[in-house]
Amino acid sequence: MTWLLEPFAVLFVQRALLAGVLAAALCAVAGTWIVLRGMAFLGDAMSHGMLPGVAVAALLGINPLIGAAVSAAAMAGGISAAGRSRRLSQDTAIGLLFAGMLALGVIIISRSGSFAVDLTGILFGDILAVRPRDLAVLAAALLVTCVLAGLFHRAFTAAAFDVRKAATLGLRPKLAHGVLMAMMIAAISASFQVVGTLLVFGLLIAPAAASRLWTSTVPAMMLGAAAIGSFCVAAGLLISWHASTAAGATITAVAVLVFFLSSASQPLLERVRRRDRRRPVPTSPLPLSPTTRS
Repeated sequence: MTWLLEPFAVLFVQRALLAGVLAAALCAVAGTWIVLRGMAFLGDAMSHGMLPGVAVAALLGINPLIGAAVSAAAMAGGISAAGRSRRLSQDTAIGLLFAGMLALGVIIISRSGSFAVDLTGILFGDILAVRPRDLAVLAAALLVTCVLAGLFHRAFTAAAFDVRKAATLGLRPKLAHGVLMAMMIAAISASFQVVGTLLVFGLLIAPAAASRLWTSTVPAMMLGAAAIGSFCVAAGLLISWHASTAAGATITAVAVLVFFLSSASQPLLERVRRRDRRRPVPTSPLPLSPTTRS
């Protein structure tokens, strides 16, 4: 039992665990709607599109979170502008901007001429170096995201099924889409310190996708995604401590593994359910009539 608790007796691992749980909850709220709306590719592009902003912020000596938010917002604006063209599909615009922003970030880093930018930390995160102010940012982002998710729950739900019906009901789907993009930017920007720009997508999507396989309502899916994400953070930190692997990458790998295990268990679960439905219901014997007793 000592091997299980040993890592979490260290202060910086305790701080990393708290940061990971906050990031998991934040990604669960935004990731649930991203999965339900089928916006996974957009989320992937947004997470990679942060790289130029983070690199520039590190070179200028300002908070990388500011650069990440600005870069992600620019990415969202570019996708929105390019998607208005009738001759260009939104997937094409996302793919082009995704590649362009990633290339721009690598160019900025390669031209820095110094070690001012820690490429490994930017790409894969450094959860073990989380500071108290990072925890405050994560907590604030989680609070704002939860409030927005509550206020726009009906609009998000309606838009997930039929955008035109949502507009007919006066739920303003365009505004809801903008708010969802803001939630995505907040989740990705605040969480990249934990797992990095390349891996934050896994924490955003994998727990929500795994939770969807086991739940049937949006609140249950969010709670399930937060629980799965928190488990993946704890398991990833434990494995990385004993195996001497990168903590952020290990957390993401565990999250993806949990999704595939959940997906693989679904056929077995369906067989059990079908077998239970076919099983005859036992009937209690009828009481003996007075005539029979005699």
